[in-house]
Amino acid sequence: MLIYNLEVLTMKKIGLFIVCLVLVSCHTGVKKEDLQKINSYWEIKQVGLPNGEKKDYKVNETIDYFELNDNEGFRQKVMPQFDGKFKTNDIKEIIKVVEKDNSFFIEYATKYGKWKEEIISIEDSTLVLKNKDKLEYTYKKFKPFSFE
Repeated sequence: MLIYNLEVLTMKKIGLFIVCLVLVSCHTGVKKEDLQKINSYWEIKQVGLPNGEKKDYKVNETIDYFELNDNEGFRQKVMPQFDGKFKTNDIKEIIKVVEKDNSFFIEYATKYGKWKEEIISIEDSTLVLKNKDKLEYTYKKFKPFSFE
């Protein structure tokens, strides 16, 4: 009976080890060298709610422009125009990217408040951010209007 319990305990440890290994290997994470990909115009594509529901955005009047240099910069709401230019109200949110516990966060500051969002993933054409309310914002790289 003692040998059986030791075998079961050993199998449970091996199983737990394998599960941990799979979870760690599946989490690709954001790499420091990927942070410069934030520098661009980003259009909200979808918001994931904490209950698993998703809200899709088909058309956006405003898009977010991020400018980051040495992990500091700003985010600004802009409105794309048909001539390829952008209108803006010149309000900029000061941003800073910080690393904590192997994750990267964007910290925002305006005269109205401060908040932060975790960078879940960043690729050439997709950016995913999560706020403290567990809302997950998926952005796609903005493509200018084309009449062709």
